[in-house]
Amino acid sequence: MNLMDMIRRQAVPAPWAEGEKIPWDEPGFSQRMLQEHLSQEHDAASRRFEIIDKHTSWIHHTVLGGVPTRILDLGCGPGLYSNRLAKLGHECVGIDFSPSSIAYARSRAQDGQLHCAYIHQDLRTADYGAGYGLAMSIYGELNVFRPAEAETILRRAYQSLTADGKLLLEVHTFEVVRRIGMQSPSWYSADSGLFSDRPHIYLKENFWDAQQAVATERYLVIDGATGNVTRHAASTQAYTDEQYRLLLEKCGFSELIFYPSLGGGANNAQTDFFAIVSRKKPADVAGRLLS
Repeated sequence: MNLMDMIRRQAVPAPWAEGEKIPWDEPGFSQRMLQEHLSQEHDAASRRFEIIDKHTSWIHHTVLGGVPTRILDLGCGPGLYSNRLAKLGHECVGIDFSPSSIAYARSRAQDGQLHCAYIHQDLRTADYGAGYGLAMSIYGELNVFRPAEAETILRRAYQSLTADGKLLLEVHTFEVVRRIGMQSPSWYSADSGLFSDRPHIYLKENFWDAQQAVATERYLVIDGATGNVTRHAASTQAYTDEQYRLLLEKCGFSELIFYPSLGGGANNAQTDFFAIVSRKKPADVAGRLLS
């Protein structure tokens, strides 16, 4: 894009029309995002390590009853949860679209001689394998996919689980997604940042599609030297609690338990998410649902 393209941009983009998500798979962006994942100054990309330690302890003791199992981590990032769960005796497989995150996760697992395998693939097309006692997707990862894609991911997670396997989701609340879409435009200038390692101006626009319940964030990055404009977009699907319940039941899960946060209790410091734990339905029941 150039500046004239930016000026004449579509006033309100349709959800997912201007991009699937921010460029996780682009090497430069991936490396800059990894630094945000590892930062101990905020919880904006991944949580600080002390919080992750509490979460993994809760997953191990409460969700899994302290019994080691095989875990599938969908959207694993740099392996901050899987590597810790492996230290508690679990065998983990993580899948993520970011090359730098996967490289970091592999390196840390190798250094610690952990039972972890990390796969650099898109969740929508990756081979999940089978034999897991737990499949998990945290930090609102499921919400970034179109509803049909989210359903496909959940059905494939179901197929990857053992007969008594569990699913752990950490998802966005409906209200927080709506607030994302209703935010005012913002901008800044910087010598370098997440979207570029060159001097640039960053502009962000937010849109809320009430009919589809989707928030779209549009990012415009203007290169300071050339004036060239790079556009990215990310859409986030909102669900009500009942819609989450119906989606999970449709994909073969039962015995749903809703928790106010990952970790089980109320978390006033981060109210954007909540957790759902469910169990794979018996094959004779689920087979009729999934056929």
